[in-house]
Amino acid sequence: MNKMKVLVSDNISPKGVKILEKAGLDVDVKTGMTPKELKKEIGKYDGLVIRSATKVTSEILGAAKKLKVIGRAGSGLDNVDKGEATKRGIVVMNTPGGNTVTTAEHTIALIVAMARQVPQATASMKQGKWEKKKFMGVELFGKTLGIVGLGNIGSHVAKVAQGMGMDILAYDPFLSEEKARSLGVEVVSLDKLFKKSDVITLHIPLTDDTRNLIDTKNIAKMKKGVRIINASRGGVVDEQALYMALKSGKVASAALDVFETEPPSDSPLMELDNFICTPHLGASTADAQENVAVAVANQLADYLVRGIVRNAVNVPSVSADALPVLEPYINLAERLGSFLAQGLDGGIDKIIIEYKGEVAGLDLEPVTVAALKGILTPILEETVNFINAPSIAKERGIEVKETTTDDAGDYHSMLVIKIMSGRKEYSVSGILHGKKEPRIIEVNDFVVEVVPEGELLVIANNDKPGVIGNIGMMLAKHRINIARMHFGRQKQGGRAISVVSVDTAVSRDILSKIRKLPNVLSLKQIRLPN
Repeated sequence: MNKMKVLVSDNISPKGVKILEKAGLDVDVKTGMTPKELKKEIGKYDGLVIRSATKVTSEILGAAKKLKVIGRAGSGLDNVDKGEATKRGIVVMNTPGGNTVTTAEHTIALIVAMARQVPQATASMKQGKWEKKKFMGVELFGKTLGIVGLGNIGSHVAKVAQGMGMDILAYDPFLSEEKARSLGVEVVSLDKLFKKSDVITLHIPLTDDTRNLIDTKNIAKMKKGVRIINASRGGVVDEQALYMALKSGKVASAALDVFETEPPSDSPLMELDNFICTPHLGASTADAQENVAVAVANQLADYLVRGIVRNAVNVPSVSADALPVLEPYINLAERLGSFLAQGLDGGIDKIIIEYKGEVAGLDLEPVTVAALKGILTPILEETVNFINAPSIAKERGIEVKETTTDDAGDYHSMLVIKIMSGRKEYSVSGILHGKKEPRIIEVNDFVVEVVPEGELLVIANNDKPGVIGNIGMMLAKHRINIARMHFGRQKQGGRAISVVSVDTAVSRDILSKIRKLPNVLSLKQIRLPN
């Protein structure tokens, strides 16, 4: 019997290669291949191990006729076409958590180096100077550290900073008050964090909502002399706005490990003495690289040799026999969860998942996991998968409850997801149309019929003449095509909801203009897979 073959196309620790070989797999290490070379080679392999350099595009996947699994030694999966892999039945795995301590420690290193001007003083001394007065630093003891995103990395940064005597403010819409208290941090609004913090560090994914989060408008809310660190994702900081704020002295100093374009070309930030930087070193320690190499090798071996799925971002752990029945509900649950989470204003205290009708008699664990993944992914992105979603919810102090009933009203089956956030309740209900196609039939007590896919604008409005026309004209003015429109209202002349499906994403500027239209009360842009 021929051995299954694994291609390692990026540099990983030799320990990972040895684990794959010990499991009985035939391993080839071929790093630095061009896309053309990879396309030519990939058809021979059952498994692929990558880091960030290899780009697994739809074209590469089209040539991967035998490929069963892709394993990323690390968490980020921006370089993998996950949708195309899923369509082709290829499992995509990552190793979330392997870089947590390393990235947190690098953040602390940047904070301290920035406060004491270590890089600048080093450069000065290497030029033969002794400029003791020039490099006057600041103490971190007693200062307020604002942490945007209190996931695994942000939480570890908080612990270390507390050990240095810093006070911690945190913004994280998915963190419960109980979990915040256990960490000894104060959860505040983003505006309050900007206003009160002496030092601000970012630990968030790059999404439509977080892109250019640190921009001219938000920098204006900060203290004069604030210090800013970003070791999360390039694009979260508007680099031109940061440059101007560093030049003016509004921002005393900044430290970036990540950039919009890597490597950054001709960045004016490099001209500034109060700016320090590192070339995306957050995960670059021998310890972390060994951890993720060992983890991904074990995961690939488990899947290819024993059929065990761990840390898959696109496939839940379901038996082959059960998958055909459960897959449509798994898809529905993940979409409902993502839709609901992207419309939230606040943290999550409790999640209730109600199964009604025929679905209540199935094995519901993978469906519940899919709902949790859908809820948590919009803020945590690639750190959430079908394996760790329940433990992440537990770590964040979120209570999860399931209920079942045989009664689904006029439908064969129905899923209802509710989120309790403080005193507010958010809910969404969904069904399967024709046993496979997901549909949203109710949003926060508004009866609708929404196809949950693509770019959606969810608008709360007063039920008055002209609202829909104004929205349509605003989108038409900016050449944004409407694919579908869905409406719901509780009573004539009362509050209503409009869900507009558009062909392309809507910019912040246009969203702001829509929010200012007459009788528009609120607007959320929601993105779901096609």
